[in-house]
Amino acid sequence: MKKLLFLLVTFSFLNSVAQSEKADIKAIKAVMQLQQEAWSENNLETFMQGYWKSDSLKFYGSKGLTKGWKQTLANYKKGYPTKDHSGTLNFVLDDISKIEENSYWVMGQYHLKRKVGDANGNFLIIFKKIDGEWKIVADMSS
Repeated sequence: MKKLLFLLVTFSFLNSVAQSEKADIKAIKAVMQLQQEAWSENNLETFMQGYWKSDSLKFYGSKGLTKGWKQTLANYKKGYPTKDHSGTLNFVLDDISKIEENSYWVMGQYHLKRKVGDANGNFLIIFKKIDGEWKIVADMSS
């Protein structure tokens, strides 16, 4: 009887953990969907709402390391000043994995269809749950 009770408690706990991770992944995907839509409207401020609004945000791209939310937004505005430059964004998510409690990495690809020429690349972003919201705290895009 004790074994059966132990198995039921263990199964219940594991099921709860799996459901929690599914909810986390769904919420992370929702943030990325909103980002995709905002980018495709050249609404970079709304796109940046998916990022942690902090001087500790880190973005690593072709021009090296950028620190801070404000500087990251400024770089996006400089590099993508018009809809012709930002184009239409499509994410392809290859992997979302839990790192630790309230932290996940997302690996994938981005595809920009643009009048000034298409752009494609890969990314690795780290999401962290901050004040109840999923935010990107680090982004490495190539």
